[in-house]
Amino acid sequence: MIVITLGKSSSSLNRIEGLGVASLSVMYVSLSLSSLLLPPLLIKKIGCKWTIVASMFCFLSYSLCNFYPSWPTLIISSVLVGLGGGPLWASKSTYITIAGNNYAETCGKLAKDAVNQYFGIFFFICQTWRVWGNLISSLVFHLTPNAGIDAPNQTICGAGDCPAELTQSGNNTAGRPSNSVIYILLGSYTVGLPLLVLKINPKPHTGIIAREVKLSYVTCVLGLKYVGFVIICFGVTNSICAAVFGKVTQYTGRVPLFLLGAAINIGCIIGFLIWKPMTGNFAVFFVMSGLWGIADAVWQTQLSSLYGVLFEKNKEAAFANFSLWESLGFAIAFGYSSFLCVYIKLYILMCVVVMGILLYGAVEYIEHGNTVS
Repeated sequence: MIVITLGKSSSSLNRIEGLGVASLSVMYVSLSLSSLLLPPLLIKKIGCKWTIVASMFCFLSYSLCNFYPSWPTLIISSVLVGLGGGPLWASKSTYITIAGNNYAETCGKLAKDAVNQYFGIFFFICQTWRVWGNLISSLVFHLTPNAGIDAPNQTICGAGDCPAELTQSGNNTAGRPSNSVIYILLGSYTVGLPLLVLKINPKPHTGIIAREVKLSYVTCVLGLKYVGFVIICFGVTNSICAAVFGKVTQYTGRVPLFLLGAAINIGCIIGFLIWKPMTGNFAVFFVMSGLWGIADAVWQTQLSSLYGVLFEKNKEAAFANFSLWESLGFAIAFGYSSFLCVYIKLYILMCVVVMGILLYGAVEYIEHGNTVS
């Protein structure tokens, strides 16, 4: 999760010439390719546990290369993270699914309920580490004087923020912190990286909260030093709800939770479209972040467990396919992020959410028919 926090900070710290966003986009393209080719091969060859351990060395390179951010260092390290992320995501999900199925057989529970519960516990731990990672960055920024991280003098924030116009005017959303602050932050992340073998979620988080809200709303109005605190609010609600949803599913089923997640996402998107962020409505930043964390807890737990249940006999290939299409989506989103205004990206995201929930309904209908027959 520390690497995820660093990846999120990269888009703000290295915004000049789009280096931060470009490196993230390359990371997702590389992740897509590795998800397509590597996971089944590595998992069958060395097993889930050692695949996770081997993949961690790729993540270490990203943290180290941020000490000297340039096009060669960040792009190469992003490729390495992507290559390691595909096998890491698939092996982690396969490991949890197998453990959940074994637990269900031992205790006489339904496999789908046990797998849901296990994914809920896992994502609770992961999102808890999101809190600690962002707490580190926030404390470093707040406790360092003259860090150069206050809010910039910019009149257009929120849905009207257009990256192309800012580039032409020479005005960026946020200034870059001093090198001493960045080195302290990177040093903390690098030292903590070995702890992630047991607590890693290789997917950098949902693009809209990780990129657009952070830059065009929080950083633009409050400054970079408040980004971590807002993401902490996201992590708290996300971790708690992940644990709750993983357990509640056995009583409610998947459908109500999917509808809840979609409703919250669409409501937040509408809110981002009409909201004019100002320093006077300070609490709204945290409320919106917390609500998005609740919705994401649905997607994190329910999508992962859904794949584990539907493709029980082909878990490695199923989770590799999941990671492939998710990574492609992130790569496309970060690819157009530097060219489109925020409100256009919000409309695109809303269409994706609506289309996704409709297609999910079709999957449930087909699965129900197969179960009955």
